[in-house]
Amino acid sequence: VERASASTELHRRGDAYGIPGVAVDGMDVLEVEKAGRKWLAHAREGKGPVVLEMKTYRYRGHSMSDPAKYRTKEEVSKVRAEQDPIDTLAKRLLDGGVATEEALKEIDREVKDICTQASEFAQTSPFPEDAELYADILVGG
Repeated sequence: VERASASTELHRRGDAYGIPGVAVDGMDVLEVEKAGRKWLAHAREGKGPVVLEMKTYRYRGHSMSDPAKYRTKEEVSKVRAEQDPIDTLAKRLLDGGVATEEALKEIDREVKDICTQASEFAQTSPFPEDAELYADILVGG
């Protein structure tokens, strides 16, 4: 972000338009959920949009052509081991007695099944008509 913009606080991008913005620890599932609920209610109450900046760590490069040579494998491994959102939440649930190891494994299986079904649906579905490319881009248009 520093190389592409004078302002690195992405959540402030709406300030000039009167759109509030908030930076959230995107590595904390509960903080993301809390911010999501708050600002979704804000929008549903007709109070307008908000810019939510989820500060996260990207484990891989931007694309297949990005080898991510700008950070070491050790750095990525350290962040994954110490801050991974899913692992951190699982630990909190286990430590708090909210969930069991078996319950979390079952959730993991269910999520994998959902993802597999969604992928199969996407692979077997026909492409949309070309006109759909321009649908719903502008409000009322």
